[in-house]
Amino acid sequence: MYRLRKISKSRFLTVRGLRAHIRCWGPEAAGPLVLLHGGRDASATFQFMVDRFERDWRIVAPDWRGHGKSENAPQGYWFPDYLADLDAILEQLFPGRPVPLVGHSLGGNAACTYAGLRPERVSRLVSLDGFGLPDLGPQAAPAQLRRWLGGWREPLPPHKTYASVAEMAARLREANKRLDEAKSLFLASELSERTGDGRYVWAFDPRHRAPFATLHRKAEWAACLAEVRAPALFIASERPVPAALAAEPDGLAARAAAIAGARFERIAGAGHNLHHDEPEAVAALVEGFLTGV
Repeated sequence: MYRLRKISKSRFLTVRGLRAHIRCWGPEAAGPLVLLHGGRDASATFQFMVDRFERDWRIVAPDWRGHGKSENAPQGYWFPDYLADLDAILEQLFPGRPVPLVGHSLGGNAACTYAGLRPERVSRLVSLDGFGLPDLGPQAAPAQLRRWLGGWREPLPPHKTYASVAEMAARLREANKRLDEAKSLFLASELSERTGDGRYVWAFDPRHRAPFATLHRKAEWAACLAEVRAPALFIASERPVPAALAAEPDGLAARAAAIAGARFERIAGAGHNLHHDEPEAVAALVEGFLTGV
């Protein structure tokens, strides 16, 4: 099993009517750091990176609604909900105080957008493989909305069940060949829950497999990022998700340039979960950026 270097604690908040789980590392008196996980994931995913930080931080990492130990949203999920949830969490935990945000994938996109909407609340910004989504023009709206409507008419397929955490860990290693057995067992144990019949499923609401009702419009996303005032760092993997982003003119660096003066780095050999594959390198880049090194 993976050997933890830093132990987390759990607390729960009421966030916009839902019970939200917050994972916390480090002493209360340390400098603040907020970590935001990606879709169909949970806060425990940052453990490997946190273990390699050299200094103490007061780290808070929420499980987004419908993920991990946080409550599901009965009416489904909209991207702006993540922004409003983050705003409510920061107001409860760090009222009136700017804090650094580090987000992965969905969490990175939420962090970047939020930093543009509430620039006074963000002191530094790091996005791990979060570069927005491929642009969708207005002609895609009818099909997108039909898919969304269809998801409410017919119940979504339930999660696949597994006989054991070890079986789930094997599935993670199949998806990511760089993940060793110890890390995969830790992730499987933290990102799963046991069902009434003694089997295991992934700990996220199956409705997260349904599409958002709204389209992603690159121009609107870039307009929000243009309002960011915090120093920003984008860290890319060799295999970004969605892969189509890397094929855009000028690639991911052009996406990062939506924030004036943003720094762009790439982790060689890492997949989308770069904080799993190369936690030491990611931690060094993140911590160096946060401390101005």
